[in-house]
Amino acid sequence: MSMYAYWLANVPRMTPVKIRHILGECAGARELYGLSGKAIRSIHGLKEEDAAAIEDSKKTWDIEKQWMELAQRGIGFVSLEDKNYPEKLSYIMNAPYGLYYLGRLPENNTKSVAIVGSRVRSAYGGQIAAKLASLLGKNGIQVVSGMALGIDTDGQQGALEAGGSSFAVLGCGVDVCYPKSNGWLYERLKEQGGILSEYPPGTKPLSAYFPQRNRIIAGLSDYTVVIEARLKSGSLITADFAMEQGREVYALPGRITDELSRGCNRLIQQGAGIITDPADFLKEICLEMSEPALQMDFRKNLLEKDEALVYSLFDFYPIGLGEMVEKSPYGLSELLEILERLQQKGFVKETVPNFYIKTI
Repeated sequence: MSMYAYWLANVPRMTPVKIRHILGECAGARELYGLSGKAIRSIHGLKEEDAAAIEDSKKTWDIEKQWMELAQRGIGFVSLEDKNYPEKLSYIMNAPYGLYYLGRLPENNTKSVAIVGSRVRSAYGGQIAAKLASLLGKNGIQVVSGMALGIDTDGQQGALEAGGSSFAVLGCGVDVCYPKSNGWLYERLKEQGGILSEYPPGTKPLSAYFPQRNRIIAGLSDYTVVIEARLKSGSLITADFAMEQGREVYALPGRITDELSRGCNRLIQQGAGIITDPADFLKEICLEMSEPALQMDFRKNLLEKDEALVYSLFDFYPIGLGEMVEKSPYGLSELLEILERLQQKGFVKETVPNFYIKTI
C-alpha cells in the first residue's frame, strides 16, 4: 500500500539504493513494516544503523495519520511499488523510490521532451524554447523541465499557452514554489500538468538538491533538448544523465564566441542532435513514434525463433545486458551473438555500452 511506501520513503538514512536493496530481500514496504526487529537485522547487507533507523521509525511514525494529513493537503505520493509510478523513470539507475506530486503524473504512453537551458538566456534562446514547446504542446507531446527562470520558464509557458501539458521537477518540496516569482507558472502547471519532487513537503530549495533532480527530468523524458548553456551548467548535467540513461539529446547550435552557446556546441561536438528548426525536430520524433508500427508488419517474419524470443524482451527504453541474461534462456555468449544479428537487421541498437533499445 502507498501509505507504507510513504513511511519507508521517510525513514532516516534511507536512500533509493538502500531501499532497493532492502526490497530485494523482502516483498515490499508493507512486509518490511511487519517484520520484527530481529528479522529486520537479518536482512543481508543491512547496516546496524539502518536497521535501528527502521525500528525507531516504526515506533514514532503514525502511518495512517501521516498518510491522511498528506492527502488532506492535496499532495499525491507514488512509489516504485505502485503501478502508476512513471514508467520511463522506473528504468533509470538510482530512480527515486518515491515521488510527491501536485496536479497529476506524466502519462506513460505519451511522448515527453525535456526542455532545459540557462537561467540568464538571450531573447533568441527564449523565443526558440517557447516556439519549440508550443509546437510540442499542440501535438500532444509532454514538456518536462525544472520551473527555473529563463529557458525552463519559456519552454513550460510555451507548452501551456498552446494548450499542452507540462511537468516541473523541483529541487525542494512540491509545496514550496521556487523561485517565488514563478508563482503564476506553478499554479498553471498544477492545472495543466503537475509539480513533482522526490523530496518531502516542506523541503527547502538547497543547491545540493538540484543536480539530483536533473536525473529525474531526464528520466521522465524520451528526449532532452538543451537550448542555451554555458560550459559549466546544470543543463549539461541533465544532458549527461539523459545520455547515461540511453535517451537522445539535442542542442541548439550557436556562435562559438557566445558564452551561452558553448555548452550546446560542446554537446553537438560529442554527438548530440542539432536543433535547426522546431518543425523538423517534431517531424523527426514523430517519425520515430509512427514508423515502428508501420514497419513491424513487414519485418516481423524476418526473425528467427531465438531472435524473436530475445526481441520480445525489448521496449522503447534501454535494457541492460545483465537483465537480458536473467530474463532469457540463453547464456551471455549466445545472447551477444543473437543481439548482433538483431542489430544487423535493424531491430535493436546499442545506446550506451551494454544497453540496448528496440528501433522498430
